[in-house]
Amino acid sequence: MAATDCSPTLDILVRGPEGCSLWDGPPFSNGQPSVKLERVACKNAKFSDDGSRFMVTKSDSTVSIYDSGSSKEIRSFEAPNILAAALSPRGTYLQTFQKSSTPQEKNVVLWSVETGEPVYQQFQKNMSKTTWPSIRFSSDEAVACRMATNEIQFFDGADFSKGFINRLRVPGVAAIELSKEPGSHVAVYVPESKGVPASVQIYACAKDLQSQPLARRSFFRCSSVQLSWNNGSTGLLVLVQSDVDKTNQSYYGESKLNYLTTDGSHEGLVPLHKEGPVHDVQWSYAGSEFAVVYGFMPAKVTVFDKKCNPLLQLGEGSYNTIRWNPKGRFLCIAGFGNLPGYMAFWDFIDKKQIGTTKSELSVISEWSPDGRYFMTATTAPRLQVDNGIKIFHYNGSLYFKKMLEKLYQADWKPVSPDRFGEISELVKSVDSLKVTDTKPQGQGSKSSQASTKPVPANPVAQKPTAYRPPHAKQAALAQAELFGESPKEGMSKNALKNKKKREKQKEKKAGEGSS
Repeated sequence: MAATDCSPTLDILVRGPEGCSLWDGPPFSNGQPSVKLERVACKNAKFSDDGSRFMVTKSDSTVSIYDSGSSKEIRSFEAPNILAAALSPRGTYLQTFQKSSTPQEKNVVLWSVETGEPVYQQFQKNMSKTTWPSIRFSSDEAVACRMATNEIQFFDGADFSKGFINRLRVPGVAAIELSKEPGSHVAVYVPESKGVPASVQIYACAKDLQSQPLARRSFFRCSSVQLSWNNGSTGLLVLVQSDVDKTNQSYYGESKLNYLTTDGSHEGLVPLHKEGPVHDVQWSYAGSEFAVVYGFMPAKVTVFDKKCNPLLQLGEGSYNTIRWNPKGRFLCIAGFGNLPGYMAFWDFIDKKQIGTTKSELSVISEWSPDGRYFMTATTAPRLQVDNGIKIFHYNGSLYFKKMLEKLYQADWKPVSPDRFGEISELVKSVDSLKVTDTKPQGQGSKSSQASTKPVPANPVAQKPTAYRPPHAKQAALAQAELFGESPKEGMSKNALKNKKKREKQKEKKAGEGSS
């Protein structure tokens, strides 16, 4: 069903070896997407968080910014030896990282997209996942900060000419995560050192509130952490990873999920009632619930409220991925990577499973901004064959499939879910959806069967029967006939013919004897 007339359109950014292009998203008028922006030769492409603009890295020295609505190029930046680039959440600033040989050469530059001029520059020795982007923004770009040696520096997001307006000293800081909406708090990770345990602390961004951390959690055996803020900036999930499992139960080490709140009401572990690693965790769009996939296979899936009380159990299966629909109603739990690709779709409001399907070899998976479609993609260089895109309805029925010779990237254009209508009318008309093809890869099922009926998440494969030579089959048939049993295997045409012949001869002899 199409979105309402007042709702914005859905777009998909697709990148292959020859460059990137912008497709019109579903629903498709003739079964195929139309192209809004023809192929642009590039090495990389990325939307801003609000979807208003997207960045295209055309070469080692050129980055162009496009308007997502008109697909027109706004501005092009020339900077030699670019290694990385990033857009601010609203597309106001472009941040570039260039090769540098001396500290005197400021290799991190923050450019104004409007004027094309640099507004801030600094030196950064190297780049990693924890240190890039160097300058972090809140969703509204009102707050900006960067991690320096033993301190965090804060900026006025509207005026970088002031330099940093505030410093927060945190000895040994190795990673930070600024809350997005609102940008009121910052999470700080300090690794273990000289017998002192590692810790994650929450500080307020306002200068007059930074004297003490609002929340703190310490732990030993910590190699890395993943920090995840909720919308509303009230809760922080901390996934602690260790390279070594002390119990020797897992080759991949161990993981623990911690939960901290900005009001200090909760600082501790999330109560997971199954041993094993934490595979994935995600907040709902509202920020009042989060879902966790955890435990040794078959993994368990549980939805918790913001007080860590379990709200809903989504069963067990070969799962390692959780994707929460942006409208907060539907969830997809799946097993990707080295797992078979089973997907189960749940209605969180009605607390029931609404469909299952399979998408093998998926590397990318994400809901559309309106929450009506779920896209999976097989991309290179992770997988060099069977590259392509699949789009499913929210109940798991296949809507669109396109195979490509080589695919590097497939992303929905970000749009605020608040701009779309509710999906209640789709739930009422779920049975009326016409499915073009619901056959999962590697499974034979009629295309007319929609995946609305809940089925086991992991269908049990039939055990192959042992090989039996022809003479043994005939012996089994003869034995079954001798003892009056029904044969377990189907007879051949000749065997049936001979059996009928013998039965007629027996009847004839019996008739002659009685006369």
